[in-house]
Amino acid sequence: MTSPKIINSDLSQWLQNSVKLSTSPQTSFLPAASPSHFSGSPPQSYFPLSSRRSSMKLPPPKVLKPFATEDIKILLLENVNQTAVDILVQQGYQVEFHKTSLNEEELIEKIRDVHAIGIRSKTKLTSKVLAEARNLVVIGCFCIGVNQVDIEYAAKHGIAVFNSPFSNSRSVAELVIGEIIALARQFTDRSNEMRNGVWNKVSAGCWEIRGKTLGIVGYGHIGAQLSVLAESMGMSVIYYDVIPMMSLGMAKQVATLDDLLTEADFITLHIPALPETENLIGAPQFAAMKHGSYLINASRGTVVDIPALINAMHSGKIAGAALDVYPNEPAKNGPTFHTALNTWAEQLRSLKNIILTPHIGGSTEEAQSAIGIEVGQALVRYINEGATIGAVNFPEVSLRSLTLEQENHVRVLYVHSNVPGVLRTVNEIFAEHNIDKQYSDSRGDIAYLMADISQVDAADIRDLYEKLERTPFKILTRLLY
Repeated sequence: MTSPKIINSDLSQWLQNSVKLSTSPQTSFLPAASPSHFSGSPPQSYFPLSSRRSSMKLPPPKVLKPFATEDIKILLLENVNQTAVDILVQQGYQVEFHKTSLNEEELIEKIRDVHAIGIRSKTKLTSKVLAEARNLVVIGCFCIGVNQVDIEYAAKHGIAVFNSPFSNSRSVAELVIGEIIALARQFTDRSNEMRNGVWNKVSAGCWEIRGKTLGIVGYGHIGAQLSVLAESMGMSVIYYDVIPMMSLGMAKQVATLDDLLTEADFITLHIPALPETENLIGAPQFAAMKHGSYLINASRGTVVDIPALINAMHSGKIAGAALDVYPNEPAKNGPTFHTALNTWAEQLRSLKNIILTPHIGGSTEEAQSAIGIEVGQALVRYINEGATIGAVNFPEVSLRSLTLEQENHVRVLYVHSNVPGVLRTVNEIFAEHNIDKQYSDSRGDIAYLMADISQVDAADIRDLYEKLERTPFKILTRLLY
């Protein structure tokens, strides 16, 4: 994969303009219609669905440019998929691409001037790092989890965060199926023995998975797909979730985690990293499991008490385990998974019938391509149009696109504290203008307002911007024209 060329936009035309309008982006963006991009059912006029535009033969969307902003600069780390790079470069953004993560000092230096950053799971965007980001408006997590980002700090400083919660679901589900079979047949032990020249043809402790019971903890997108795959191979499926979930196929939801632990032959975890899930599977849970059962964790490293797992495997209570995630994971590839990172690392590696993989559940070409497209498009929608559909830390707001026929319009994007009196103040600023459409929503302490205002010139745009910037509730103001 070659690194993308840096895009150097010609700013001279706009630098001569008194309002300092940017040339970025250069080309239009039309998001593919997908139900996964949207949640809830706000009025249809607020959603820029390409399918509706096509069926109604609406004019193409107008390409909006940011006011009072330099050309958009984007930093991509950790070898983000080329599909995302292509999407962002095609917009005319200035893209800086790195195959690895950066240490904190390097990250702070790089993040100071960028408007957007794309990361995977190794980069840690802490409050310390984000405090140095002078221009940052959006973060793209090219993965499922967002625990590597201080999303609360980001929201309070007007930085939207997007992820890809579903694109790698199939890849993770297939990995788990493979691990179930490998554990049941002791593949890794036999393979390691053969590599050492040892021929050890045995059947003791090796099983078919047909007729066995799979217990899924967390019946979300991954758990549900895994359920279908497991049933197709003859397994019975039970699952536990904190909320009632509609089952697929013949799967059955059980009332408690203990019910699942006592009944399942194989237990697989697909839950988020939360305070209430830390060490969810520990010594009491291993004691409740069947003798000779198996554990698989491809969710988050903090949900399993690893020393308790080691003890359970030494005693024979647990016949095998597969781990793809760990409490502390190396920041870079190499010989870095050792006791300095996790004190029990050597004990874990010495166990029999254990599969250890370096957080590769979603690491397939198909999944990474889909993630690159999903998050890349989300970044473009937010930068170009202000749409926050799919954001994990912002209210989900969107307006239908402006068209080429709608001249002398400006789109106002106003992130503010969720306190009384804001709308009154903002509408007083808007009072002298014609508001074509306006939509606002809140999420906790953060609120987000979008409005399209018509019949404005450069002086009006500057006046609106300066007045909104002076409001006491303002977190971030962006104007697109």
